[in-house]
Amino acid sequence: MEHIRCLIIGSGPAGYTAAIYAGRANLSPVLYEGIQPGGQLTTTTEVENFPGYPDGITGTELMDDLKKQAERFGADIRSAIVTKADLSARPYKIAFDDETEVEADTLIIATGASAKYLGLEDEKKYAGMGVSACATCDGFFYRKKVVAVVGGGDTACEEATYLAGLAAKVYLIVRKPFLRASRIMQERVLGNPKIEVLFEHNTEGLFGENGVEGIHLVQRKGEADERHYDLPIDGFFLAIGHKPNSDLFKPWVQTDEVGYIRTENDTPRTGIPGVFAAGDVADPHYRQAITAAGSGCKAAIEAERYLTEHQL
Repeated sequence: MEHIRCLIIGSGPAGYTAAIYAGRANLSPVLYEGIQPGGQLTTTTEVENFPGYPDGITGTELMDDLKKQAERFGADIRSAIVTKADLSARPYKIAFDDETEVEADTLIIATGASAKYLGLEDEKKYAGMGVSACATCDGFFYRKKVVAVVGGGDTACEEATYLAGLAAKVYLIVRKPFLRASRIMQERVLGNPKIEVLFEHNTEGLFGENGVEGIHLVQRKGEADERHYDLPIDGFFLAIGHKPNSDLFKPWVQTDEVGYIRTENDTPRTGIPGVFAAGDVADPHYRQAITAAGSGCKAAIEAERYLTEHQL
């Protein structure tokens, strides 16, 4: 079985940054890209808020740059998906879908979190063309335009409030006849003149020639007074939550009720010696490329210190 000093699982900003730092520290890192090489950013057309790119850059190009930088410092980047993990004792044993198994002295979990979608075909059709799951990432492109946000919890209210500072109009599409958000967030939304809440509404689809131009809605679905109509919009934002990609590691690491890996005292340490979590899989709050990259840096530094202290 192959023995690895520093194993990184995941290839978003956290994983690649961890690989850069681990490579420069001569840890001979091995990174497995996982199910979505490059992570969520590869589904984003334009990234304008990552430092160092004053004219912006596409998500795919940014991830390619990070990958090349990691490889420059000796990271061994492989294409496979993790299928099994045994973190009961060091060295930790990890299996992949290409039938390989490795053992590692340190492990950096950077598997990210997947945005939840409604399951509409149009969400795929208009991905990067008006459909987004991150208002902070993409809201800038909808200045003085009309957008819709789907969801009724705190996240949806936060996204709607953020977008209201940029867009001309924000529709908040809520399936239930009430908001699930905290009282303070409800007050902010209901008191904002630029936000209109559409209670008891479901999204049936999207339409547009070269991007999202409108949304097919149904009001009071399944009831006698059910009503179908179209609403013109320029952007469609999903805010119904994220699912951390942590299931394989739950038998070993602590997670919160949603599945985000709990880390210790503002560090990437998981509580298992030599096992660290970085990026969106351990971040229920920010979920930004730059914060993920920063946590990847911290995880690699922690891994290097651990290996040094244990003379591995």
